[in-house]
Amino acid sequence: MATWKTVKLGDFLTPYRIEHTIRSDQDYRQVTISKSGNISLRGVKSGSKIGRKRQFQIDLIRYPNTVLFTRQGLLDGAIGIAPSEIDGCVVTENMPMMSVNTDVVSIEYLRKLLVSDYFFDKVRKLKIVGSAQKSIHERDLLQVELDLPEKSHQLETIKKFIVLDSEQAQLVSELAHQQSLLKKLRQQILQEAIEGKLTADWRSQNPDIEPASELLKRIVAEKAQLVKDKKIKAQKLLPPITDEEKPFELPKGWEWCRIGDIGEIKVGATPDRNNLEYWEGSVNWVSSGEVANNYISKTKEKITLKALDESSARINPKGSVLVAMIGQGKTRGQTAILEIDAATNQNVCAIRPMKGIIPEILWYFFLSRYEKTRSGASGGNQPALNGIKIQNTVFALPPASETKIIVQKIREIECFLDQLETQITQNQTHAEQLMQAVLKEAFNHNSESRG
Repeated sequence: MATWKTVKLGDFLTPYRIEHTIRSDQDYRQVTISKSGNISLRGVKSGSKIGRKRQFQIDLIRYPNTVLFTRQGLLDGAIGIAPSEIDGCVVTENMPMMSVNTDVVSIEYLRKLLVSDYFFDKVRKLKIVGSAQKSIHERDLLQVELDLPEKSHQLETIKKFIVLDSEQAQLVSELAHQQSLLKKLRQQILQEAIEGKLTADWRSQNPDIEPASELLKRIVAEKAQLVKDKKIKAQKLLPPITDEEKPFELPKGWEWCRIGDIGEIKVGATPDRNNLEYWEGSVNWVSSGEVANNYISKTKEKITLKALDESSARINPKGSVLVAMIGQGKTRGQTAILEIDAATNQNVCAIRPMKGIIPEILWYFFLSRYEKTRSGASGGNQPALNGIKIQNTVFALPPASETKIIVQKIREIECFLDQLETQITQNQTHAEQLMQAVLKEAFNHNSESRG
């Protein structure tokens, strides 16, 4: 039977500091620690741009087995074993370095220990320093007590973990593969929907439905009346659709059109931020970051009626389809449907569907062509779309009655796919929970045989 004893982290971790004064004429490599304990190179920075000149250097030649953590991030998991590629990097005093005595603890055993709930249950009981930024000092961390078996037992435990890690990696890989397949399936369903393939059987059973051309005629008449009543401005004639713009063969009863043919296109505006009378009012106002392939029922900010009167911002009615025209990361090209009346900023294009156009069909259309919409952006550092490009986008319009069936079918399929995704997510959570249970059992020894 293995012999266990209660030790403190300070029994095998020794802090070290190699002070270094930052020079403005040198470049320095810096370090980051993720919440999962992954330590990596953050980048290279000129000394002239580093504000804190008193730093400390990581020396993995003298201290090849070094533990690093961030005082402010420890509670979130920011602790780990330093990899060789960060040797020579500089850190502030908020990222303490500690050398590992491998005569007492195996480095691989320690690596597992530092990601276990067993370890963090103890860390959470430590004294917290500071109010704004909660942190843990290394002197307190080193007082943490834990059960540690003899070195030979640690090595046997690691052998078991190697097998478990391999099995978990295969499981995680399979679950990630399932997520990828599910994502592709969602896109395939949307693509088949906008091409009419999803409702091919329905059309064969309903051959006498009113064609989309009749709906387009009613929309033309409706627009003409709205212009006459001065409710909308007369629209410039949109360019004819060329054969090159038609990506597939239309099903019977469908018609090619442009988004501008079936909706009123409006680009938003941002009232002057410096005018306090324009903000914190009663009018919902959507920023591009809130357009995230979703339904919008509330907004982060509101503007005033005065802002509406004195800026280009205009209220879009409930049911408008929004397209983000510019934004960081994934934002550009994402869409949303308004469940409320709301204005938008200048980076959002609102499509106000004409009577007879179900908003969801436009939403699903833009979801299906997310990458294509993004690729239509132009510009330098931050490519952008514009209202004209959205207005001229070619759209395959289904008959009104078929549109209802398409939306209904997509909703039913999405409901089923959401259930599958939930199951995959639960399996991922269970896999992590299982590993943590194994870790806890391995590290939390309650045997009576203590040294």
